[in-house]
Amino acid sequence: MVSREINKQDGTEIIITPEDLHKPVYECIKRACDIVCACVALAVLSPIFLVTAIAVRRDGGPAFYTQERVGKDGRVFRMYKFRSMCQNAEFLQGDLMKYNEMDGPVFKMKNDPRITKTGKFIRKYSIDELPQLVNILKGDMSVVGPRPPLVKEVEQYNSYQSQRLLIKPGLTCFWQAYGRSELSFVDWMDMDMRYIKRRNLLLDAKLILKTVFAVLFKRGAY
Repeated sequence: MVSREINKQDGTEIIITPEDLHKPVYECIKRACDIVCACVALAVLSPIFLVTAIAVRRDGGPAFYTQERVGKDGRVFRMYKFRSMCQNAEFLQGDLMKYNEMDGPVFKMKNDPRITKTGKFIRKYSIDELPQLVNILKGDMSVVGPRPPLVKEVEQYNSYQSQRLLIKPGLTCFWQAYGRSELSFVDWMDMDMRYIKRRNLLLDAKLILKTVFAVLFKRGAY
């Protein structure tokens, strides 16, 4: 159950204003923190990168997977992941749409047959997302921010949902910290808007810690 602190209660839409976006000091400090955190994480987690790459390769195919995602102001970039699905996964999605467990333009399926044996494990602990630390160093992403959507998802956004593209996407967010795949698309969007409204360094730190606990206890992961 999502905390009442971040769940929209009155049925009204959360409108992002120019004042919500103009935070130059915060943005500067956040960028510096992103670079430091990404560099430290890449160094500390390098053994996990190596083991994961070898394990994914043993399932057949490349260890890494890149996909076009939409970032701040609608800019498209290549997002990096460890490959967790079979190589022709995108071509098979059409046949699985009837099993979609997510509302809105997003596809989520708990027992997706396209996921490899290694993929199930690395998804459970969000290891597949670690290569996005490189995206953070490049400036495509931040540690905390709305998760970067697919191009085809953004094409279906309404004006309210498009507001989540006003800031840089992140490795983690309210959705990852408070429910991961257990949340509806509507809750997901509302939580992103709430984050944009409230974002500050203390909130970012809180979301990072909550994400770590969510990953360790495998809450809502699939």
